[in-house]
Amino acid sequence: MATKRDYYEILGVDKNVSAEDLKKAYRKMAIKYHPDKNPDDPTAEEKFKEAAEAYDVLNDPQKKARYDQFGHAGLGGAASGGGYGPGGPSMEDIFSQFGDVFGDDSPFGSFFRGANGGGQRQRVRRGSDLRIKLKLNLQEVANGVEKKIKVKRHVTCTTCGGNGSKNGTAVQTCTTCNGSGQTRKVVNTMLGQMVSTSTCPTCNGEGKIVTDRCDVCFGEGRVLQEDVIPIKIPAGVAEGIQLSVGGKGNVPPRGGVAGDLLIVVEEEEDADLKRDGSNVVFDLYVNFVDAAIGTSVEVPTIDGKARITLEPGTQSGKILRLKGKGIKELNGYGRGDQLVHVNVWTPKVLSAEERGLLERLRNSPNFQPKPNKNEKGFFDKMKDFFHG
Repeated sequence: MATKRDYYEILGVDKNVSAEDLKKAYRKMAIKYHPDKNPDDPTAEEKFKEAAEAYDVLNDPQKKARYDQFGHAGLGGAASGGGYGPGGPSMEDIFSQFGDVFGDDSPFGSFFRGANGGGQRQRVRRGSDLRIKLKLNLQEVANGVEKKIKVKRHVTCTTCGGNGSKNGTAVQTCTTCNGSGQTRKVVNTMLGQMVSTSTCPTCNGEGKIVTDRCDVCFGEGRVLQEDVIPIKIPAGVAEGIQLSVGGKGNVPPRGGVAGDLLIVVEEEEDADLKRDGSNVVFDLYVNFVDAAIGTSVEVPTIDGKARITLEPGTQSGKILRLKGKGIKELNGYGRGDQLVHVNVWTPKVLSAEERGLLERLRNSPNFQPKPNKNEKGFFDKMKDFFHG
């Protein structure tokens, strides 16, 4: 799979670009690479679509925030990019959703409307998004995972083809708006004639009238069904991150493009390991005999068990680092570490024999606390590990 280009680079802007300058940059690229203006350039259409995809993301505050933080991976594990369906934006997507960038009064307005079929351009209706929560355990978060999700969503009725009519043929052009979906009203004023447009009240902007409803969807043009949708969750996602799968939401009534499936990540709490960014932390409890004379112990990690050695004289609060045993970084190549926090366990209940043994050791010279200047306190150790 080819590496996707940076959206800011595609439009020639930086992260602090204003909404107006972003629109101007997209308008410039759309005009430059419009396929009708570049009939001899086979790459023009792809560049045209690439610019539309970049604008779709950067013009949406939520998508832009996810992209700025996580790059392309933050826009959806299974989505191809932006708010479009698999395979990226179609030419119909672009003209229906971004033609207004040029404005009806722009000299390029009719140019883009004409590219979408001529006459008055009808905006392609978009269905609603579906939002689900997906719980992931620490291993799935750390390494990424492929899941199959069951969702109930509205899909196009196959009996009528989505137009809501019986057998897909009992439909006629609206006589009120002549199929445009809009009505025009001309008002004479002292400043001259003013023309306003509004959604056709007869067909509700659809341009067509169903004369006999479909027996399966009852004129809706869509039916509710359960789908199994495969998704790929990238490694390093975090609680609250929202991924999107383009075109896997609901289709609107009687034709249009489907919305997106939005997946909100929830992290399940692990019984042993705690997450701290790309690192994981484990609290290891040892008795003071093992801490004093040293020992070898097994500790849990994301990838299974690992054996570590405690040197003789290990102090409570010591932090051991297991390099590369943490979580992969989202949209990156690094991986965090596992930090093992040693806690020397002090018994709360002692037998008479145990108490006697400890009493004999109480005044032993080697049992007297003698910290040296090289031994750091807990906060200094944490500072070294997290900020050093």
